[in-house]
Amino acid sequence: MRLPKHIAIIPDGNRRWAVQHRLNKQDGYEKGLNPGLKVLRKAKAYHIPEITYYGFTTDNCKRPKVQQEAFKKACVDAVKMIEEEGNVSLLVVGDTVSANFPEELLEYTSRKIIGTPEIKVNFLVNYGWEWDLSGIAGQSGEKKLASEVYSSDISRIDLVIRWGNMRRLSGMLPVQSVYADFYVVENLWPDYTEQDFDKAILWYDKQDVTLGG
Repeated sequence: MRLPKHIAIIPDGNRRWAVQHRLNKQDGYEKGLNPGLKVLRKAKAYHIPEITYYGFTTDNCKRPKVQQEAFKKACVDAVKMIEEEGNVSLLVVGDTVSANFPEELLEYTSRKIIGTPEIKVNFLVNYGWEWDLSGIAGQSGEKKLASEVYSSDISRIDLVIRWGNMRRLSGMLPVQSVYADFYVVENLWPDYTEQDFDKAILWYDKQDVTLGG
């Protein structure tokens, strides 16, 4: 079976799930923590070398304050859970200058080795594509190599899996996702099942990858 070397996860649908279950929208984010851990374990089981989670974006910070606090806490909790899971090379990428970046995650903005890494894990927190690409331009305004985007430590993505039945990247890693295959799961993220991941892997195996050739 042909497996992707790098999978990006867009865990969409937390707020819709909360509304469907007669909860406040902000209550949905916590429900996405266990699915995130289950996906990591599946990726390890498939021996996927790298995985990236889309936590929250700079645009998400336009939402009501109570929702902002909820998804920030969920991201902090998720990173801590991944660390406790162990055997990962863990990196958090996002605009740390902004007040919206959780201070608890600053220690992870340099790649952290936990145990004997089986997989590289990247977590996008307070991430914005414009912020990321702004790393290309130097102080003089001269263009640098594209490898100098702020997310330069993240490799090219082979497969994007998005839950929640939406068909857009939402600004996620425009440089790394340039050749990515895109798989959509109808389930909302809190309703994740292992079959979601398995079906995405089987689908990817059947795709014709030419990279323009």
